[in-house]
Amino acid sequence: MELKKIVAIVRSQVLGDVEDRLIDMRVKGISVTRVKGYGEYDTFINPDWIFTHARVEIYAELSMVDTIVETIINTAHADLPGDGIVAVCPVERLYRIRSKAQITADEI
Repeated sequence: MELKKIVAIVRSQVLGDVEDRLIDMRVKGISVTRVKGYGEYDTFINPDWIFTHARVEIYAELSMVDTIVETIINTAHADLPGDGIVAVCPVERLYRIRSKAQITADEI
């Protein structure tokens, strides 16, 4: 089985909805971090152009990736600049620090 890492940067206002949908899907684990940055904006006239967003990270088995990505996109979509992005990255290896053992896709 192949593991992937899904990284989504979404508006802070939709984070609760995204979390709820992922829980409903029975995603086994997510990590959420508050982040600041800028990207797709029409103007930089505003002196406070760095916005606060949320970064959601999920490790998932390949067969679940498309469903998770689609759920995040559909839930976070407002058709506005700054809605966010989703990236899917390969995972070479994953380890559990407590047991010092490599995690298999079956455990995700």
